[in-house]
Amino acid sequence: MEILIAGAGVGGLTAALSLHAAGFERVRLVETAPRIAPLGVGLNILPSAVRELDELGLYGALAQVAVPTGALSYYNRFGSLIWNERRGLSAGYRWPQLSVHRGALQRVLADAVRERLGPDALTCDARVEELWAVDGGRVTVGLSHPMAGGRSTAGADVLIGADGIRSGVRAAMYPDEGDPPWNGLIVWRGITWAPPFLDGRTMIIAGDLRRRAVVYPMSAAPNGRPVMMNWAVARAADPGERLQPADWNRAAEPAAFLGHFADLDFAWLDVPGLVRGAEHAYVYPMVDRDPLPRWTAGRATLLGDAAHAMYPMGSNGATQSIIDARVLARALATHEDADEGLAAYELERRPPATRLQEKGRKRGPEIVIDMAHERAPEGFDRIEDVIPPDELANISALYAQLGAFDPETVNNRPTYNVPLHRRTHHCGGTR
Repeated sequence: MEILIAGAGVGGLTAALSLHAAGFERVRLVETAPRIAPLGVGLNILPSAVRELDELGLYGALAQVAVPTGALSYYNRFGSLIWNERRGLSAGYRWPQLSVHRGALQRVLADAVRERLGPDALTCDARVEELWAVDGGRVTVGLSHPMAGGRSTAGADVLIGADGIRSGVRAAMYPDEGDPPWNGLIVWRGITWAPPFLDGRTMIIAGDLRRRAVVYPMSAAPNGRPVMMNWAVARAADPGERLQPADWNRAAEPAAFLGHFADLDFAWLDVPGLVRGAEHAYVYPMVDRDPLPRWTAGRATLLGDAAHAMYPMGSNGATQSIIDARVLARALATHEDADEGLAAYELERRPPATRLQEKGRKRGPEIVIDMAHERAPEGFDRIEDVIPPDELANISALYAQLGAFDPETVNNRPTYNVPLHRRTHHCGGTR
């Protein structure tokens, strides 16, 4: 079977590696960018996805460029603790939660693709803009080449659209969908080298109903020296305020937005200082995609943000893309017919991804910050007097169960690796 993947981000690269591990040999990726470059800011990869990268043999390389996250803490706008929970190994998972620069993760994945699938498996400067079915169930796609200019076509037995929130594959399936909907929040993100805070392995989220700050380290803290810190600040847009279309690479000047967050300066972390110290800052409207009634059309299917772009709450964007990739590879490898495999993939993955999309629109587990502000807008002495501990714990536990990334599920579910005896023969040629 010949498989074409549109998009060489986290989801697309993981899909290529997963398909190769499942026995597929004819796998190619096309990527719109002119080259794979270490762009972007930070990601948190939940243990459910770290398990998948480990089972692909990538944990050793990933551990060299990531930090195991030991805790997640929520604070109000005064820096008072609302809720703290252990993460990763400390929470009973067999795999850690990892904080990593997006570019570093992408480099680990891309290097593995070139090593395992060959240097010609990945083609840059090629964007899928059209697709149509041809005889025998194959898919033909029309490609544009932004840098080189011109157009070309390519064919495959299966097309996987892993090309992000502005997916060309999704647009071909749903040509009338329009732009991603905006929830009225604006996000600024950046990276700053700064001294570690708390224990050097904690992710914090702080704020109130209208503002939010997220900070976590992405490199280890050797003897208290500066570490690479990811930060993001968000606020509700003012009436009439508008932004350009979503683009993670749109630069912003800290002076233009820092005043909205100047008071988020705590004894244990100076958020405004982090923003001022960034070499680059980027602005992005908080957008997602509406859940789809189906991800698959013929022999084309969607994966990751192309299928279920969600708000950056709960550390689920890249995590769910990785899970998608692993489930899709297993489904195609264990069904005689590619159409059956695609149907099995969507049946397993679309319902939980849709639930997470919908939960994200309600702030996900970050709702505890809203609750604390609504019940104690001027702060509190004891959070127990504002929100009962059982209520806080229940919010966190239910969210993990909603996405099947609670410790019990992650530690004990069957592997997505495909044993040789379970691999089937498929139409469209040998694998």
